[in-house]
Formats: sequence, C-alpha cells, structure tokens
Amino acid sequence: MNATATANAAAAELTDASRAVVLAYMRTLTSGDLGALRPFFAPDVTWKMVGELPISGTWTGADEILEVFIPRMISHLHPETLEFSFDGLLSEGDRVLAEWNTRAVARAGGQYDQHCLAIFTVRDGLITEVREYFDTLHAKTVVFP
Repeated sequence: MNATATANAAAAELTDASRAVVLAYMRTLTSGDLGALRPFFAPDVTWKMVGELPISGTWTGADEILEVFIPRMISHLHPETLEFSFDGLLSEGDRVLAEWNTRAVARAGGQYDQHCLAIFTVRDGLITEVREYFDTLHAKTVVFP
C-alpha cells in the first residue's frame, strides 16, 4: 500500500470512529437517559453555546455540562414533555456535525420546538468539544422570556 492509500485509510478509519462515538451519544440522548451521557465526554470537554441567552457561553468539563448547563436549560421546561429526535450526521476526520430536534413545553407556557446543529470533535474515542447552534430568538422568546 502506498503512502497516499495508507493516509486515506487512516482518515477513513478516524472518520468512522468519530462518527460511531457521536452516533452512540445521539442514541443515548434521544433515549432520554441524560445521566448516561457522562462516559462520552473527555475530562476537559468544552461545550460552546452561541448567542446571548442565560445558558450561552463556554461550559467546561462533564460535571459543569451535565450538572449545571443542561439542568439550567431543563429547569425552564416541563421535563416530562422533553423529547429529542435525531436527524443525522455528517463527518470528516475527528469532526462530526449532528442534527437533532428538541421539543418540550416551556414553563413560560409556550411550545419549544428547536432544530439544533452541533459540531462535535472526537479524540481518542471521547468528545472533546461541542459547538452548538440553534435559533436563539426562538429560545429567548419561548424559554427565556
């Protein structure tokens, strides 16, 4: 096998491995078992939430993401109405773009129906970075009025 073929095979293997991690993460998320997400994260993982919402910013470490960031968002929703649906993945190398929908009834009374995109970076089988993008105006209007 020549150097180019070897490099292409290594890149394809990295893409497949990264895709598998995020696919397993999304399957766990859509199952509703948020507590089971912790093993997917590297110790120094960062989650960047765009916009100017009370949850916007960079969250660092699985503890902060799972014990502060996610509960802070969920606290504005009726958790029993929370549903996730998965749309798909695109991947290249260690980066994976995931699409999903989040639906719930907000405590403020409105219907939260959000289409989300996030770019996941995966290294050594763990998620090391997430950059999430969604309609912040919808979130501000319905969830954080």
